[in-house]
Amino acid sequence: MKTRTTAFLITAALAVYFVLLGGRAVVLLGTGDPVGIGLGVGVLVLPLIGVWIAWTNLRFGFVTERMARQLADEGALPDTSGLPRRPSGRVDREAADAWFEERRAEVEAAPEDWRRWFALAQAYDLAGDRGRARETMRKAIDLFQVPKNHV
Repeated sequence: MKTRTTAFLITAALAVYFVLLGGRAVVLLGTGDPVGIGLGVGVLVLPLIGVWIAWTNLRFGFVTERMARQLADEGALPDTSGLPRRPSGRVDREAADAWFEERRAEVEAAPEDWRRWFALAQAYDLAGDRGRARETMRKAIDLFQVPKNHV
C-alpha cells in the first residue's frame, strides 16, 4: 500500500476517533457538574491536539513530496544508488558518513538553498538520525516556502 494511502486511512480513522471523543466531551460538559465540566474540557482538548499533530505531519509530508517532485523535475534529486550497501540494504556506515560530510559542506557553502538542506536531511536519514533528518527537512521546508521576493 502506498504511503499516501496509508496516511489518508490513518487520518480518516483519527477523524472518526476525534469526532467520537468530541461527542463524549460535549456530554461531559452538559452534565453541569464541576468534575464533569473539567473532564469535558480535558477530553475536548485531546482531539484539538490530535488534529494539530495530524495536520502538521500531513503538511510536512505534502510539502516534502512537492519538494522531491520539483528536484526530480530539475534532475537534482539526491542520488544514493551508487553508495555501497550492507546485506540488510542499509548504506554502509563509512559511505553514509562521507556522503553526509559532502552534503554538510554544500549547506555551509549555500545556507539559504533549500535543495542543499533537503539533501542534508536525506544524509541524516541515511546515517540513521531520524530526529535530525526531520529537523533539517523542516529547515528546507521553511526555505522552500519563502516567497522569492524575500530572498
